[in-house]
Amino acid sequence: MAGQAQNAFEPRKSPVQARSTVTVQAIYEATIQVLLSQGAERLTTTRVAERAGVSVGTLYQYFPNKQSLLFAVLEAHIEKVAETMQTTCAHARGKPLAEMVKQVVEAFVDVKMQRADISAALYRIAADIDGPALIQRAALRMQKAFAAALRTAPDAVLRQEEFAIQMMFAAMAGVMRSVLEGGASKAMVEKLRHHLVLLCQSYLAATAQTRPRR
Repeated sequence: MAGQAQNAFEPRKSPVQARSTVTVQAIYEATIQVLLSQGAERLTTTRVAERAGVSVGTLYQYFPNKQSLLFAVLEAHIEKVAETMQTTCAHARGKPLAEMVKQVVEAFVDVKMQRADISAALYRIAADIDGPALIQRAALRMQKAFAAALRTAPDAVLRQEEFAIQMMFAAMAGVMRSVLEGGASKAMVEKLRHHLVLLCQSYLAATAQTRPRR
């Protein structure tokens, strides 16, 4: 059932030529603008096409309906987060556990808060467009990248590694959603980065054991 639902949301075709890519990016940005200014209930393909400066017919070449538009925007947002986290994990390899966690948590907060308004708006519509399935797949990618980095930490080895990583990422995601939906101020975000780092460092330190010397 989940796969069938996702197929209904996916775009009709993907852009190939540079001109098509520009058109699709304009549609993405227009979708975000209409979503933020009008809300999901008032978002229509006509409004998005007008904002993007394209005909409704052109929009329908790529997106068959409103749901597929929102799905594509959510997918692009989640993909950006996942790619950022995978890159950060790769760069953190070989660092001590505390430093590795700090880099990963701060990267997560920063990429989610880059456009906090978009992140908050997408959280609100995710459940209606198969968002949980997208989020779960991205979470698995990020957790796998983090696990690979953790195994290079010179000072610690996690006990029950898979469960501990799942718990850490669940904590990060839950805190971020709560803060975004509550309307975070700049000062709140700075506190969030610091305290979320402390939370995750403390938790993983408590579940780790010293790596044996070779």
